[in-house]
Amino acid sequence: MSHSLTNYDALMGEEEVEEEVGEEVRSIAVDGGEEGGEGEETRFAAGVAVTRNAASLTRTGTLIDLSRAEAHRRDMKQRLLVQQQQQQQEEEDKKKEHSFSPVTTSSSSTTTHRVPSKLAALLRSGNGEGGASYAQVLRRYERSGTLHGLMRVRGFTQDDAHIFCLPSQLQEEIRGVLDLVESILSKFGFSEYEVMLSTQPEKSVGSPEIWTAATAALVGALERKGWGYEVDEGGGAFYGPKIDIKIRDAIGRLWQCSTIQCDFNLPERFGLEYVADDGAKKRPIMVHRAIFGSIERFFGILVENTAGDFPLWMSPVQMRLLPVTDKAFEHAQAVKKRLALAGYRVEVDAGSERLGKQIRNAEQARIPVMGIIGAKEVESGGVTIRTRLGGQLGLYEVEELVAGLGHAVAETKELHEVLEVREEVKEEKEKEKEGV
Repeated sequence: MSHSLTNYDALMGEEEVEEEVGEEVRSIAVDGGEEGGEGEETRFAAGVAVTRNAASLTRTGTLIDLSRAEAHRRDMKQRLLVQQQQQQQEEEDKKKEHSFSPVTTSSSSTTTHRVPSKLAALLRSGNGEGGASYAQVLRRYERSGTLHGLMRVRGFTQDDAHIFCLPSQLQEEIRGVLDLVESILSKFGFSEYEVMLSTQPEKSVGSPEIWTAATAALVGALERKGWGYEVDEGGGAFYGPKIDIKIRDAIGRLWQCSTIQCDFNLPERFGLEYVADDGAKKRPIMVHRAIFGSIERFFGILVENTAGDFPLWMSPVQMRLLPVTDKAFEHAQAVKKRLALAGYRVEVDAGSERLGKQIRNAEQARIPVMGIIGAKEVESGGVTIRTRLGGQLGLYEVEELVAGLGHAVAETKELHEVLEVREEVKEEKEKEKEGV
């Protein structure tokens, strides 16, 4: 059965909608009549009628604001589209002998997601063998008083991936994910985190043997990694045990980010099987893994922890060129073009301030690298480099600068940790010390 995407009333039923609208019009019209007379009553009724065309009514019959109504309408359209896609998929599945088409719903999402009908499609979408990786946009209604910047939002992106493995491979796969978590979090400067192991709840799926083996694999991976952890008895999901990794923000609060979750339920719903060494068909184990968790939350924590003072490799503006005179502006633009072609984020200070003010403005804006361009730099075709954390480095050719930036970004270092201070700069510093 197909639906028109624009026929929103069909979802609720026209009679139900009209009944709700009529009740709301009558109740508000009566209130308006009591306060302002018949003219006021008419305006209230007209206002409700207009609102009815622009926004839907909630199930309790109260009007919701236009923004929520529009979001709700879009959600209904999306559900209809998903429903149509599901119906088409089911028709295709009936024609395929080994097809499967289960539906999974995130507990924190109002949107139902359909898994592709063939396991091969899942594996082809993955990063490497045996895994599928993608990002999901999840939405949930949060009361306005509970919203908290980027930390708690109504729509967030989750970096989700799935690993399919044999029970005997589980511990090694978990260890690999823990290594990946440590590698990525350390790149962003997070080195201290708390680890929580959540075990079998009272209501669960899967045999006791598989729960014991999976929990032992998680414990073994953590012990091999050398990470301490706390146990949350009965805190696992109904479909498998999990590891949660929490990081601290600038004021010491813990936020859950990375999650490694075993899943015994979906392989059964998918009908997944593999042929074991003894020739018997058995179920694999599925592992959900998220490194950042909510990407919005992670970057909210990152912005607070760095106070906007990002390292060179992730700074929104990596370098600002400071032309000293109008004649140097053309050379500055040429340098910017070369660096931009190499993939770096560079801007030119087109202001008319003195050099000291330009440097101060760049440092206050937390620009990691500054390139001073005056008559000497125009003549030589180079740039005098100054870093916010390392001070003056001296005159460098543009290609040397490109190579230095590449080295620094690749190793997540600052430029002054890669480029040496020129001898003339060292001599100037020595003279300054002697003068003092």
